[in-house]
Amino acid sequence: MQTSTFVRTSIVATLIGAFAIGTTAFAADLPALPGAIKEQGKLRFGTKCDYPPDGYLDEKGVPQGVEVDMGRQIAKYAFGDEKKIEIVCVTTANRVPSLVGNKIDLMIATMGITKQRREVVDISDAYAWGASDLLVLKDSPIKKLADLKGKKIILIKGAWQIPWFEQNMAGLDNIKLDTVNDAVQALLQGRADAYGHDNNVLFGLAAKNPRVRLVGDPYMIGFRGAAVRKGEKEWLAYINAALAKMQKDGVIAGLVAKHVEADIRPVHLEAFTPSKAPASAIRE
Repeated sequence: MQTSTFVRTSIVATLIGAFAIGTTAFAADLPALPGAIKEQGKLRFGTKCDYPPDGYLDEKGVPQGVEVDMGRQIAKYAFGDEKKIEIVCVTTANRVPSLVGNKIDLMIATMGITKQRREVVDISDAYAWGASDLLVLKDSPIKKLADLKGKKIILIKGAWQIPWFEQNMAGLDNIKLDTVNDAVQALLQGRADAYGHDNNVLFGLAAKNPRVRLVGDPYMIGFRGAAVRKGEKEWLAYINAALAKMQKDGVIAGLVAKHVEADIRPVHLEAFTPSKAPASAIRE
Protein backbone atom coordinates (compact mmCIF):
# COMPACT_ATOMS: atom_id res chain seq x y z
CA MET A 1 0.00 0.00 0.00
CA GLN A 2 2.85 2.39 0.88
CA THR A 3 4.67 1.49 -2.34
CA SER A 4 1.55 2.16 -4.41
CA THR A 5 1.10 5.55 -2.73
CA PHE A 6 4.74 6.39 -3.34
CA VAL A 7 4.48 5.48 -7.02
CA ARG A 8 1.31 7.54 -7.51
CA THR A 9 2.92 10.51 -5.73
CA SER A 10 6.04 10.20 -7.89
CA ILE A 11 4.01 10.14 -11.09
CA VAL A 12 2.08 13.26 -10.08
CA ALA A 13 5.31 15.02 -9.09
CA THR A 14 6.85 14.16 -12.46
CA LEU A 15 3.84 15.45 -14.39
CA ILE A 16 3.66 18.67 -12.39
CA GLY A 17 7.41 19.08 -12.84
CA ALA A 18 7.00 18.79 -16.59
CA PHE A 19 4.19 21.33 -16.40
CA ALA A 20 6.43 23.76 -14.51
CA ILE A 21 9.25 23.38 -17.04
CA GLY A 22 6.83 24.07 -19.87
CA THR A 23 5.61 27.31 -18.28
CA THR A 24 8.84 28.94 -17.14
CA ALA A 25 9.71 31.04 -20.16
CA PHE A 26 8.19 33.30 -22.77
CA ALA A 27 7.53 31.09 -25.82
CA ALA A 28 9.88 32.61 -28.40
CA ASP A 29 9.60 29.50 -30.56
CA LEU A 30 5.94 30.17 -31.41
CA PRO A 31 4.73 32.15 -34.47
CA ALA A 32 4.43 35.91 -34.21
CA LEU A 33 1.46 37.03 -32.18
CA PRO A 34 -1.16 38.76 -34.40
CA GLY A 35 -0.97 42.54 -34.11
CA ALA A 36 -4.52 43.01 -32.87
CA ILE A 37 -4.01 40.56 -30.00
CA LYS A 38 -0.60 42.04 -29.16
CA GLU A 39 -1.98 45.59 -29.04
CA GLN A 40 -4.81 44.46 -26.81
CA GLY A 41 -2.24 43.40 -24.21
CA LYS A 42 -4.32 40.58 -22.80
CA LEU A 43 -6.17 37.46 -23.85
CA ARG A 44 -9.96 37.60 -23.76
CA PHE A 45 -10.71 33.97 -23.12
CA GLY A 46 -13.99 32.06 -23.01
CA THR A 47 -14.24 28.79 -21.10
CA LYS A 48 -16.68 26.62 -19.16
CA CYS A 49 -17.17 27.26 -15.44
CA ASP A 50 -19.66 24.43 -14.79
CA TYR A 51 -17.76 21.48 -16.23
CA PRO A 52 -15.24 20.01 -13.74
CA PRO A 53 -12.43 19.14 -14.04
CA ASP A 54 -12.03 21.11 -17.28
CA GLY A 55 -13.62 24.30 -15.97
CA TYR A 56 -15.21 25.17 -12.62
CA LEU A 57 -15.32 27.87 -9.94
CA ASP A 58 -13.33 27.30 -6.76
CA GLU A 59 -14.52 28.26 -3.26
CA LYS A 60 -13.53 31.88 -3.96
CA GLY A 61 -15.41 31.98 -7.25
CA VAL A 62 -12.21 31.93 -9.32
CA PRO A 63 -12.24 29.87 -12.54
CA GLN A 64 -10.05 26.76 -12.34
CA GLY A 65 -9.63 23.59 -14.37
CA VAL A 66 -7.65 21.94 -17.14
CA GLU A 67 -9.04 24.06 -19.98
CA VAL A 68 -9.05 27.22 -17.86
CA ASP A 69 -5.34 26.78 -17.21
CA MET A 70 -4.74 26.04 -20.88
CA GLY A 71 -6.00 29.57 -21.50
CA ARG A 72 -3.70 30.95 -18.81
CA GLN A 73 -0.79 29.12 -20.44
CA ILE A 74 -1.57 30.67 -23.83
CA ALA A 75 -1.61 34.10 -22.15
CA LYS A 76 1.81 33.30 -20.71
CA TYR A 77 3.11 32.31 -24.13
CA ALA A 78 1.65 35.44 -25.71
CA PHE A 79 2.48 38.08 -23.09
CA GLY A 80 4.94 36.43 -20.72
CA ASP A 81 2.41 36.56 -17.89
CA GLU A 82 -0.50 34.17 -17.28
CA LYS A 83 -2.36 36.92 -15.46
CA LYS A 84 -2.76 38.92 -18.66
CA ILE A 85 -6.03 37.19 -19.34
CA GLU A 86 -9.70 38.11 -19.01
CA ILE A 87 -11.60 34.89 -18.32
CA VAL A 88 -15.23 34.85 -19.44
CA CYS A 89 -17.44 31.99 -18.27
CA VAL A 90 -19.45 30.67 -21.20
CA THR A 91 -22.10 27.99 -21.56
CA THR A 92 -22.53 25.41 -24.28
CA ALA A 93 -25.30 27.52 -25.81
CA ASN A 94 -23.58 30.95 -25.75
CA ARG A 95 -19.92 30.07 -26.33
CA VAL A 96 -19.99 30.45 -30.14
CA PRO A 97 -22.13 33.65 -30.04
CA SER A 98 -19.69 35.10 -27.48
CA LEU A 99 -16.81 34.48 -29.88
CA VAL A 100 -18.57 35.65 -33.03
CA GLY A 101 -19.92 38.68 -31.14
CA ASN A 102 -16.35 39.76 -30.26
CA LYS A 103 -16.76 39.34 -26.50
CA ILE A 104 -13.82 36.93 -26.47
CA ASP A 105 -10.90 36.19 -28.82
CA LEU A 106 -10.36 32.53 -28.02
CA MET A 107 -12.66 29.81 -26.82
CA ILE A 108 -11.52 26.58 -25.18
CA ALA A 109 -14.76 25.22 -23.82
CA THR A 110 -15.19 21.47 -24.35
CA MET A 111 -16.25 22.09 -27.95
CA GLY A 112 -16.54 19.07 -30.22
CA ILE A 113 -15.24 19.53 -33.76
CA THR A 114 -18.03 19.28 -36.35
CA LYS A 115 -18.52 20.40 -39.94
CA GLN A 116 -21.45 22.58 -38.89
CA ARG A 117 -19.33 24.48 -36.36
CA ARG A 118 -16.51 24.94 -38.88
CA GLU A 119 -18.98 26.88 -41.01
CA VAL A 120 -19.35 29.49 -38.25
CA VAL A 121 -15.92 29.61 -36.55
CA ASP A 122 -12.39 28.41 -37.27
CA ILE A 123 -11.38 25.47 -35.11
CA SER A 124 -7.91 24.39 -34.05
CA ASP A 125 -6.28 21.02 -34.35
CA ALA A 126 -7.69 18.57 -31.83
CA TYR A 127 -6.25 18.77 -28.32
CA ALA A 128 -8.52 16.08 -26.82
CA TRP A 129 -10.98 13.38 -27.78
CA GLY A 130 -13.88 11.70 -26.09
CA ALA A 131 -17.08 9.74 -26.41
CA SER A 132 -20.60 10.42 -25.23
CA ASP A 133 -22.50 8.24 -22.78
CA LEU A 134 -25.64 8.20 -20.66
CA LEU A 135 -25.99 8.90 -16.95
CA VAL A 136 -28.96 7.20 -15.28
CA LEU A 137 -30.21 6.56 -11.77
CA LYS A 138 -28.62 3.59 -10.05
CA ASP A 139 -31.73 1.41 -10.30
CA SER A 140 -32.65 2.44 -13.86
CA PRO A 141 -33.68 -0.36 -16.24
CA ILE A 142 -31.61 1.30 -18.99
CA LYS A 143 -28.65 -0.98 -19.76
CA LYS A 144 -27.76 0.18 -23.27
CA LEU A 145 -28.42 3.07 -25.64
CA ALA A 146 -31.26 1.26 -27.40
CA ASP A 147 -33.18 1.10 -24.12
CA LEU A 148 -33.85 4.85 -24.45
CA LYS A 149 -36.62 4.17 -26.97
CA GLY A 150 -39.88 5.57 -25.62
CA LYS A 151 -38.14 7.35 -22.74
CA LYS A 152 -37.00 10.93 -22.06
CA ILE A 153 -33.42 12.22 -22.18
CA ILE A 154 -31.79 15.39 -20.80
CA LEU A 155 -29.42 17.24 -23.14
CA ILE A 156 -27.42 20.45 -22.78
CA LYS A 157 -28.43 23.36 -25.04
CA GLY A 158 -25.96 23.74 -27.90
CA ALA A 159 -24.25 20.40 -27.24
CA TRP A 160 -23.26 18.17 -30.14
CA GLN A 161 -25.32 15.30 -28.68
CA ILE A 162 -28.49 17.10 -29.84
CA PRO A 163 -27.94 16.69 -33.60
CA TRP A 164 -26.62 13.17 -33.01
CA PHE A 165 -29.86 12.07 -31.35
CA GLU A 166 -31.92 13.92 -33.99
CA GLN A 167 -30.14 11.93 -36.70
CA ASN A 168 -29.86 8.57 -34.96
CA MET A 169 -32.86 8.38 -32.61
CA ALA A 170 -35.38 10.70 -34.24
CA GLY A 171 -38.46 11.51 -32.19
CA LEU A 172 -36.86 10.80 -28.83
CA ASP A 173 -38.47 12.93 -26.13
CA ASN A 174 -35.96 15.32 -24.57
CA ILE A 175 -35.42 18.21 -22.18
CA LYS A 176 -32.77 20.80 -23.10
CA LEU A 177 -31.14 22.53 -20.12
CA ASP A 178 -28.41 25.15 -19.71
CA THR A 179 -25.81 23.61 -17.41
CA VAL A 180 -24.41 20.35 -16.08
CA ASN A 181 -25.77 21.15 -12.61
CA ASP A 182 -29.25 21.69 -14.06
CA ALA A 183 -29.04 18.35 -15.86
CA VAL A 184 -27.93 16.39 -12.81
CA GLN A 185 -30.65 17.90 -10.65
CA ALA A 186 -33.30 17.13 -13.26
CA LEU A 187 -32.13 13.51 -13.43
CA LEU A 188 -32.14 13.12 -9.65
CA GLN A 189 -35.64 14.65 -9.53
CA GLY A 190 -36.91 12.06 -12.00
CA ARG A 191 -37.75 14.59 -14.71
CA ALA A 192 -36.17 12.32 -17.33
CA ASP A 193 -34.79 8.81 -17.64
CA ALA A 194 -31.23 9.64 -18.70
CA TYR A 195 -28.75 12.48 -19.17
CA GLY A 196 -26.67 12.34 -22.36
CA HIS A 197 -23.37 14.21 -22.47
CA ASP A 198 -19.60 13.86 -22.84
CA ASN A 199 -18.14 10.80 -21.17
CA ASN A 200 -15.45 12.88 -19.42
CA VAL A 201 -17.90 14.86 -17.33
CA LEU A 202 -20.30 11.95 -16.78
CA PHE A 203 -17.48 9.71 -15.58
CA GLY A 204 -16.64 12.13 -12.77
CA LEU A 205 -20.29 12.60 -11.81
CA ALA A 206 -20.84 8.85 -11.59
CA ALA A 207 -17.70 8.39 -9.49
CA LYS A 208 -18.86 10.98 -6.94
CA ASN A 209 -22.60 10.31 -6.72
CA PRO A 210 -23.78 6.88 -5.51
CA ARG A 211 -27.31 7.60 -6.77
CA VAL A 212 -26.30 7.48 -10.45
CA ARG A 213 -24.29 5.28 -12.81
CA LEU A 214 -22.92 5.31 -16.35
CA VAL A 215 -24.69 3.09 -18.86
CA GLY A 216 -21.38 2.31 -20.54
CA ASP A 217 -22.62 2.20 -24.14
CA PRO A 218 -20.51 4.94 -25.78
CA TYR A 219 -21.62 6.77 -28.91
CA MET A 220 -20.43 9.73 -30.95
CA ILE A 221 -16.68 9.40 -30.45
CA GLY A 222 -15.05 12.63 -31.65
CA PHE A 223 -12.48 15.35 -31.04
CA ARG A 224 -12.35 18.62 -29.12
CA GLY A 225 -10.82 21.86 -30.43
CA ALA A 226 -10.28 25.53 -29.58
CA ALA A 227 -12.08 28.16 -31.65
CA VAL A 228 -11.32 31.61 -33.05
CA ARG A 229 -13.36 33.87 -35.31
CA LYS A 230 -13.69 32.93 -38.95
CA GLY A 231 -10.81 34.09 -41.14
CA GLU A 232 -8.31 34.81 -38.32
CA LYS A 233 -5.63 32.62 -39.92
CA GLU A 234 -2.60 34.03 -38.08
CA TRP A 235 -4.33 33.70 -34.71
CA LEU A 236 -5.41 30.14 -35.51
CA ALA A 237 -1.85 29.23 -36.50
CA TYR A 238 -0.61 30.67 -33.20
CA ILE A 239 -3.17 28.67 -31.21
CA ASN A 240 -2.32 25.46 -33.07
CA ALA A 241 1.37 25.97 -32.32
CA ALA A 242 0.64 26.77 -28.66
CA LEU A 243 -1.50 23.65 -28.24
CA ALA A 244 1.18 21.50 -29.87
CA LYS A 245 3.80 22.97 -27.56
CA MET A 246 1.67 22.31 -24.48
CA GLN A 247 1.25 18.71 -25.54
CA LYS A 248 4.93 18.22 -26.40
CA ASP A 249 6.23 19.85 -23.21
CA GLY A 250 3.93 17.86 -20.92
CA VAL A 251 2.01 20.94 -19.85
CA ILE A 252 -1.41 19.41 -20.49
CA ALA A 253 -0.48 16.22 -18.63
CA GLY A 254 0.61 18.40 -15.72
CA LEU A 255 -2.72 20.23 -15.72
CA VAL A 256 -4.61 16.94 -15.65
CA ALA A 257 -2.47 15.86 -12.68
CA LYS A 258 -3.24 19.17 -10.97
CA HIS A 259 -7.02 19.15 -11.43
CA VAL A 260 -8.10 15.49 -11.61
CA GLU A 261 -8.34 13.06 -8.70
CA ALA A 262 -5.94 10.13 -8.85
CA ASP A 263 -8.65 7.45 -9.22
CA ILE A 264 -10.03 8.93 -12.46
CA ARG A 265 -6.86 10.61 -13.74
CA PRO A 266 -5.87 7.88 -16.26
CA VAL A 267 -9.15 8.33 -18.15
CA HIS A 268 -8.54 12.07 -18.50
CA LEU A 269 -4.86 11.70 -19.42
CA GLU A 270 -5.90 9.43 -22.28
CA ALA A 271 -8.68 11.81 -23.33
CA PHE A 272 -6.18 14.69 -23.63
CA THR A 273 -4.00 12.62 -25.96
CA PRO A 274 -5.66 12.82 -29.40
CA SER A 275 -3.37 10.15 -30.83
CA LYS A 276 -5.01 7.61 -28.50
CA ALA A 277 -8.47 8.11 -30.00
CA PRO A 278 -9.93 4.95 -31.57
CA ALA A 279 -9.98 4.57 -35.33
CA SER A 280 -13.79 4.85 -35.21
CA ALA A 281 -13.62 8.45 -33.94
CA ILE A 282 -15.48 11.01 -36.07
CA ARG A 283 -12.88 13.04 -37.98
CA GLU A 284 -14.53 16.19 -39.32
